[in-house]
Amino acid sequence: MLGTPPSRGGVELGALRNAADLVEVRADVLGEIDPSWLRCRFGGRLVYCLRSRDRGGRFEGPTDVRHARLLAAAERYDVVDLEADHDLVPELLTRIPAHRRRISWHGSAAEHGTLHQRFGRMADAGAALYLLTTAVSRAEQALAPLRFLHALGRSDVTAFGTGAAGFWSRLLAPWLGAPVVFGGLDGDDPEVPTVDQLVGDYGFPRLRPLDTVNGIVGRSVLASKSPRAHNAGYRALGIPALYLPFQVEDFAAFWNEVAESGLTALGTPMRAATVVSPHKEAALATAGTASPAARGCGAANSLVRRGSSWRADTSNSPAISTALAGVDEPVSGRRAAVIGCGGAGRAAALALAGCGAEPVLVNRDRGRGRSVAEMLGLRFIPLDEFRADRYSLLVHATPMTDRAPFRPAELPDDAVVVDMVYAPDETAVSSEARERGLAVVDGWDVLLADAGCQFHLMTGRHIPTEQTRALLQAGRTPRGGDVRSH
Repeated sequence: MLGTPPSRGGVELGALRNAADLVEVRADVLGEIDPSWLRCRFGGRLVYCLRSRDRGGRFEGPTDVRHARLLAAAERYDVVDLEADHDLVPELLTRIPAHRRRISWHGSAAEHGTLHQRFGRMADAGAALYLLTTAVSRAEQALAPLRFLHALGRSDVTAFGTGAAGFWSRLLAPWLGAPVVFGGLDGDDPEVPTVDQLVGDYGFPRLRPLDTVNGIVGRSVLASKSPRAHNAGYRALGIPALYLPFQVEDFAAFWNEVAESGLTALGTPMRAATVVSPHKEAALATAGTASPAARGCGAANSLVRRGSSWRADTSNSPAISTALAGVDEPVSGRRAAVIGCGGAGRAAALALAGCGAEPVLVNRDRGRGRSVAEMLGLRFIPLDEFRADRYSLLVHATPMTDRAPFRPAELPDDAVVVDMVYAPDETAVSSEARERGLAVVDGWDVLLADAGCQFHLMTGRHIPTEQTRALLQAGRTPRGGDVRSH
């Protein structure tokens, strides 16, 4: 989908030759672009789209102007998008043949029965392609267009939910018959995957066999690197699964409607999930059984189906232990401080204790920090009273990236710093610690270890480590941001 002007040389269009069959030109955003210029740089078909403002676009103008632009586009483009609410009129249907039409409808969240009714009217006009999207605010609402596709059983209809909560549905739709998955070139819209993401993270344009959907569930997961790692592992090992990002506000509603039943009804049941902030405690409460590590820290970042129930676990503790194993400095006997008392911080504290260190918990919120420390049986220090010079092992488990919540300059010369946050650019904690010449385990090291632990919990198999490392490093400086504490 072309929603911003390409570079003068159109290099990005040339890169699509082996990845895309269609380029959609959003004329309502870009204005009129010479399609002959596009054809010189892209060998596939060109779709002209003039999205109306009341259908999520920018076109505003008289009907006769709109129709004149559509007719002019029909002379130069392979496919012209006709909006079901505006353009199914004799003037256009007579002059634009069905095999060069895409009929679209864009509306608010609708049940799949409503989508069937709308599609019936669209199909009466006839087209080569059909597109129905519904703007959704909750991940559960994105089930409706997928149920519609599943019941319809056609290969010329694409349907999905739009917005952050519907992101996952556009990725799953092709396995339910949708002939098109939409991606952007520039990454300016975080709610639309880039073509690079579609290819690198999800393996498009190839559709592999699929019998399971897993994923990462959290409040801010659309730019997560976990899908890239897990899906690469599935492809390498021939596992018929797909790992998707589910942006979720209400964990209980999502779990009941999507994880427990909705995906199963589509023929792709969920068998495992990574759970991140702020749902780790809810994940533990959801499970029928839990590992000692998950119970010990009062939170879980993994849910795996075991028969008819779910088992909660945490990969954070073994991930920290694995990441620290790569440091040439001994851990046992060190005085350690963990800054942050969320699920990742709790698991890290337990991991350090298991490695023979002596951890204390540090947090800005005194009440919450003290409560968590008591639960874990650890000493607590308020952040404003914390002195870094007293500790030779420090774990940073807060979301802060642009500045350190402590003073790395105060750390001893033999200190080891573990930063659990990964970001496109190096965080302030990792950067300042490296400047001191300290041993650093950064968020990308932890992410790799965490992905390996998660993958094993979910599949019982080991992720191809070197391939995964290369893929994650390739995505280290993406367009757009990605900041997450595991």
